[in-house]
Amino acid sequence: MRILLCNYEYPPLGGGGGVASADIAEELAKTHHVTVLTSQGKGLARRESVNGVNVVRVHVFGRNARSTASLASMLSYVPRAIQEGNRLVRDESFDVVNTHFAIPTGPAGDSIARRAGIPNVLTVHGGDLYDPSKFLSPHRHAVLRKTVRIQLQRADAVVAQSRNTEHNVHRYYVPDLPVELIPLGIKPVPAGSASRAAFGIPDDAVLMVTIGRLVARKGVDILIEAVRRASVPNLHLVVIGEGPLSGKLAAQAAEAGIRANVHFTGFVSQADKYGLLHASDFYVSASLHEGFGLVFLEAMACGLPVVCFDEGGQTDFLEDGATGRLVKAGNLDALVAACRELARDRESRVLFGKHALARVQPYFIHQCAARYEDLFRRVTATKRRVIR
Repeated sequence: MRILLCNYEYPPLGGGGGVASADIAEELAKTHHVTVLTSQGKGLARRESVNGVNVVRVHVFGRNARSTASLASMLSYVPRAIQEGNRLVRDESFDVVNTHFAIPTGPAGDSIARRAGIPNVLTVHGGDLYDPSKFLSPHRHAVLRKTVRIQLQRADAVVAQSRNTEHNVHRYYVPDLPVELIPLGIKPVPAGSASRAAFGIPDDAVLMVTIGRLVARKGVDILIEAVRRASVPNLHLVVIGEGPLSGKLAAQAAEAGIRANVHFTGFVSQADKYGLLHASDFYVSASLHEGFGLVFLEAMACGLPVVCFDEGGQTDFLEDGATGRLVKAGNLDALVAACRELARDRESRVLFGKHALARVQPYFIHQCAARYEDLFRRVTATKRRVIR
């Protein structure tokens, strides 16, 4: 098949949604022709081949940071992507469009597919439906809510990666809409532990790790407070990621008197990310919401137990008392207690880590891509029958 994947963010731009779409694109590109239409960031080529995927980037306004998108960049992506996408489908014969994020990407993918007369499969990631940390979350505003609803109704198929995301489609937008549930997947995890000393972490520390953009939704400020309240002297937190709150979070740790126990790495390579996961004792998250949570799977594949809140897509594969601890969403006291428990109980960490490693096995990228491939074949066959 010839597949056009549209996503306003694609590595090295953006967060988990971009990474997820890239993993899917690269796996599908092993047997299909895949082109990605995304935004251009500073220093990125207009066109290039990345791991077998043809990446086409359109110029957008105000994309100054790789980790986060500005409103101007999201709004300008749509007309630029439609213009470039129409050229692509005119010059090449695509079979299907796979659009990631109902907004801002949705209108672009829908327009391109309709003009070409090919099906559009819309993948919703969670934050494009519901983000409790944002005033402009689509579920809170009539205009954005209507835009999302239109995209969901116009798509030839809608994919959610978790039961939580599927629930939000039905709760806030279209109650009776058929939704395909296709969990995301991770690539095989490389072995090898990073040197703690290289990142300024004591060898005898009990190390918990978190990964994500430094934005409000990720709740890193809550994790810093949890380290302070846990009162375990050798408990350390390593924060992998970058974002607009980096300075504020470092200041918070300093003011709490635990700056030496909180380590900010900024952006790291994939090798260093997995090396730090292998070097850690457990994974922790205080994210206010995750549509799925690929980082949880990456941690589990490294044999780490997970401590996090009990609301979001991760509840599809995490289980309290088996893969670690799931605590009531927003309950800081319970989060602190769980971190303190795992910090002090090595046997529990080992047992939970073994369960986590077993639980992650169905969530590798080849299984995810195979289900997308099956869906693409079904919608293209249906579309051809309708046209005839």
